[in-house]
Amino acid sequence: MAKSLFVAATALNSGLTSVCLGLVQALERVGVKVGFYKPFSQSVHRAESLHNAGRDLSVTYIRDHSHLETPDPIPLKRAQQMLNRQQADLLMETVVGHFQHMASRYDVVVIEGLVPDQAEAYTARLNVEVARNLGAEVILVCAPGPRTAPELDEALEFATRLFADPKDPDVIAVILNKIGEPAKAGPSLRPRPQPTPIRDPEKECRVFRDGRLHLLAQIPWQPELLAPRVSDVVRELGVAVLSEGDMHARRVQGVSVCARTIGNMTGTLKAGTLMVTPGDREDIIVTTALATLNGVPLAGILLTGGLVPGEAVIELCRRALSTGLPVLRAQTNTYETAHALANLSSGIPVDDPQRIERAMEAIAPRIDAEWLREHLKVERQRKLSPAAFRYQLSERARAANKRIVLPEGNEPRTIQAATICHQRGLARCVLLGQHDEIRTLASNLGLELPEDLEIIDPASVRQRYVEPMVALRRHKGLTPQVAEAMLEDNVVVGTMMVALDEADGLVSGAVHTTANTVRPALQLIKTHDDARIVSSVFFMLLPDQVVVYGDCAINPDPDAEQLADIAIQSASSAEAFGIEPIVAMISYSTGESGTGQDVDKVREATRIAQARRPDLPIDGPLQYDAAAIESVARAKAPDSKVAGRATVFIFPDLNTGNTTYKAVQRSARVVSVGPMLQGLRKPVNDLSRGALVEDIVFTIALTAVQAKQVERRTPA
Repeated sequence: MAKSLFVAATALNSGLTSVCLGLVQALERVGVKVGFYKPFSQSVHRAESLHNAGRDLSVTYIRDHSHLETPDPIPLKRAQQMLNRQQADLLMETVVGHFQHMASRYDVVVIEGLVPDQAEAYTARLNVEVARNLGAEVILVCAPGPRTAPELDEALEFATRLFADPKDPDVIAVILNKIGEPAKAGPSLRPRPQPTPIRDPEKECRVFRDGRLHLLAQIPWQPELLAPRVSDVVRELGVAVLSEGDMHARRVQGVSVCARTIGNMTGTLKAGTLMVTPGDREDIIVTTALATLNGVPLAGILLTGGLVPGEAVIELCRRALSTGLPVLRAQTNTYETAHALANLSSGIPVDDPQRIERAMEAIAPRIDAEWLREHLKVERQRKLSPAAFRYQLSERARAANKRIVLPEGNEPRTIQAATICHQRGLARCVLLGQHDEIRTLASNLGLELPEDLEIIDPASVRQRYVEPMVALRRHKGLTPQVAEAMLEDNVVVGTMMVALDEADGLVSGAVHTTANTVRPALQLIKTHDDARIVSSVFFMLLPDQVVVYGDCAINPDPDAEQLADIAIQSASSAEAFGIEPIVAMISYSTGESGTGQDVDKVREATRIAQARRPDLPIDGPLQYDAAAIESVARAKAPDSKVAGRATVFIFPDLNTGNTTYKAVQRSARVVSVGPMLQGLRKPVNDLSRGALVEDIVFTIALTAVQAKQVERRTPA
């Protein structure tokens, strides 16, 4: 039976749900097989009912975005009715039954408790009963707010005493959330944070200093995590939509209540700002439209007083509306509207997974999950979960500390990704492009470029790469004139930087084709000594583990020698990213059951790969189900050391590999990271032209880790 952790909030607005989901991710990252259970569903804010339509946020997210299975929570009203009818024992039997039904599949189960609510005083006692009946240890979640250290000690001691009966579970740890959160003051979604009175809780608070409770995490207040979408504002305030635009994607990072002259309002026109103005202030409306056309991604305009500008003004702003600028109208006056905006719910809507993931990503790395794993005495999983893969990838990239060149330096997603990489310490990025253009784009995006983020104008360096490029391609008859023409392409400039060891790797493809990215690398960087071919892999983030697919992007029909090389390269790539390489050579038949040219190629490739790397578990030909599923493996390949356990899947040709990866990705809603090129002397990686900012961030991190592997392979 799984060990259980009951997570209880000490007060309203402690961020309980976000912390619970972050805790699940943190435990997954350190290799714990973790489940999630929420006994009761509860809506403590009117906005939750509006946004979520009866669905529970954490349960819905867990079901939709992970492999975890969790029972339906019992509605709190139904639990209250059972308590009123003296059916407390039956209620607890139901809770225990739900828990035991799912807990046998996990090592640890995180249990989300009820939020204390003065209107429903029994919730605190219900938390204690659930924790006791499930034999759980308790973690408290507390938002310290403006409390002093003695006041925080008193609050935590009071919460601990609720669980203090000898028969009841122990409180083992505390998560301090929203540290530094200011009191709301005035109509603003982004009030200026005030320093918290407590600077070092571990030293200042008695409960941590004397070892009674372990401080499991200190999570700072991060106002950017509060940013609702414009559509959330519409839903909560009930305002009219005059122009929908991108209201389901744009986020409100701040509010500007504007009734000033044009000269005094320009400083408020920043990315993510919702402009609030009376509907008859046509000068402000036109100025806002002009800022939009200049590339400032405002959240939108909210017109107050039930007023709208004249038709001539609307026509003048038509082009701005076509960029996706949302326009809303409130019947209330400006003050009433601003007050309503200042009091928007901080809860995350169930249909906003991106915001949930950002909150989890802000919380999970700050949780001392290793201490918790040791406290619970849980062994690590052999399989690498998606969360563990992303965590280890980030940690390895930070340790590598590599310089990665980004030829598409004037592409907005690339600028955002480079900024994030520097903030997270994943790589030292170099943007190729004009300084002024990049800085203007960053400003329009509301980004402050890190001081150590390099910008190189390719026009200022192209000429010095002509001679080295001619030297690299002289055997192909390259002339200086042709080299100069080729170097007009920033991808070629970036590739030369990598070829000459001025950069450790390159990432491109947000606006270029795969051929544009790969061709210069093949010509100028070339393959390393141990590789016979350049190939690619995808990291497939399956629900319960990460596996490697190769080759799904580069080689149409490799021969047996090339296929063996792809297998060995892919095994090395898997190992470099923390995945135990167990290699299955995929075909339409298993073992000796099939004949024909295609299966014979796979059989020969398996023999070659086994001879070259006898230390690796490699087997084939294997059908996909025999390679992946233990029960099928027992029937089809009982003597195989790979069947049913494979982590690296090598497909016989591009048609099979690309079709399989896309089918799994789309049908099973699996995230795929890649393609990552392998076999080059130094790493170059391609992006999908539809890549999200986070996709680019992870590709940069992959490239940095690859560069570290190249460094280890290269003799001193």
